[in-house]
Amino acid sequence: MRLQVKDVDIATGNTLVAIMNELDAKRFDLHFEDRVKLKRYRKEVIVIIDISENSNFIPKGSIGLMEEVLSALNVKDGDNVRLEFEKTPKSVGFIKKKLDGNEISKNEIFEIVEDVVENRLSTIEMTYFVAGCYNHGLSLKESINLTKAMVETGDKFNINRKQIVDKHCIGGVPGNRTTMVVVPILAAGGLTVPKTSSRSITSPAGTADTMEVLSNVSLTVDKMTKVVEKTNACIIWGGAYNLAAADDKLIRLRHSLSLDPIGMVLASVLAKKLAVGATHVLIDIPYGKGAKVTDKKQANKYKDLFEKIGSKLGMKVRVLLTDGTHPIGNGIGAVLEARDVMWVLEQDKRAPCDLREKSLELAGEIFEMVGRAFKGQGKRLARFILNSGMAHNAMKEIIKAQGQKNPDLLAGKYSYHVKSKVNGKVKHIDNKIIAKIARVAGSPVDKAAGIYIHKHVGSWVRKDDPLYTIYANSKQKLNFAKEIAKNSGYFF
Repeated sequence: MRLQVKDVDIATGNTLVAIMNELDAKRFDLHFEDRVKLKRYRKEVIVIIDISENSNFIPKGSIGLMEEVLSALNVKDGDNVRLEFEKTPKSVGFIKKKLDGNEISKNEIFEIVEDVVENRLSTIEMTYFVAGCYNHGLSLKESINLTKAMVETGDKFNINRKQIVDKHCIGGVPGNRTTMVVVPILAAGGLTVPKTSSRSITSPAGTADTMEVLSNVSLTVDKMTKVVEKTNACIIWGGAYNLAAADDKLIRLRHSLSLDPIGMVLASVLAKKLAVGATHVLIDIPYGKGAKVTDKKQANKYKDLFEKIGSKLGMKVRVLLTDGTHPIGNGIGAVLEARDVMWVLEQDKRAPCDLREKSLELAGEIFEMVGRAFKGQGKRLARFILNSGMAHNAMKEIIKAQGQKNPDLLAGKYSYHVKSKVNGKVKHIDNKIIAKIARVAGSPVDKAAGIYIHKHVGSWVRKDDPLYTIYANSKQKLNFAKEIAKNSGYFF
């Protein structure tokens, strides 16, 4: 059957979707979420059907195509495409198997992941996969196979270096921009660090958002290779590549559902490391009240599994359990976090001590892992590299190689100081509330929005001392953020 293309000017950001007129759908016994194959010359794509009752929107004999489908078929408004019926992918049966609580094989996992990458599964079907992994867990074998499948169905970064190091934090702590301090320290120390990082999903800023304040983070694979060959390192957005591509799609679902199946988290992290050829990986697991991992028992479970799976995949993985009960650094939001990072590297007196010390600890662990420092001496080496200015010079080289920007690192033009009403001592800072206030103020979309923390846990304060400052680039967003702060019961 031939249908005329209508460009509906909508993007799904993921699943390939086409909209049919209700009468055409009835004529061919097609229903919501059914699959069909669309062809145009030598190009073809499998899409999920949606149905419109409005003939003015999708006339009979037409088919509405989302932006991803238009691009895949290289068609435009008014072109004709041929429609053919398509069977449900086998992987749907494997997803049902997992939902029933059964272990799925290596081949079954590979088929699921391949269908995720090729957009053959609907959002509902992928959601069921996440739910099955959450309800019944993943065995060690399944986690290893899921990691391998994510790597094999995506691109890989190849560079001829004997040792390639990487680090990862599982998140949940605002600020904590250690990557941007650790990477230049390691690079200045002669290590190779092709660091791919994420943008924010639920936080005020991801590492890629913060680095983007200083330089370009969306590089081609060839450009990434040249940057690493020249500077020993890069700090770029992993989403610009097809590295472990299935993971990015599953992460969106996990976050929207607030589900983090432990086996899927392990595969998600280690697949990205394996895809860049990492031989040594340091994992930072912040735990405690307000963090993603709330207690030491759970943190140790993650630690054991990360190290076991890493070993099975041929990587040396070391896990550090760190304090996740409060933000790290002073700035929360891309510009403010970038400013903190540069102050640490420049050894500016305004640099946050907690960010500097944690970064030195992480860098020191990696130096010890790869044999560049004796046990207990790694942090000392990292501090020497930072204090000598070598790390700052390395960061400048990385920024220049990636495509330097010239930011003023100024926060939003509207601000509000939250002051203490009493004399006392700061006992707790709620990670989730701080993150929410910063996001309502405009982060991460507005890189200049966010929060600057003046007083940390353990700080003594007097009445009317500023506790933190909210920054925004619109009065309305500032007022929204103030309202969240006032209703939170924290610091007011």
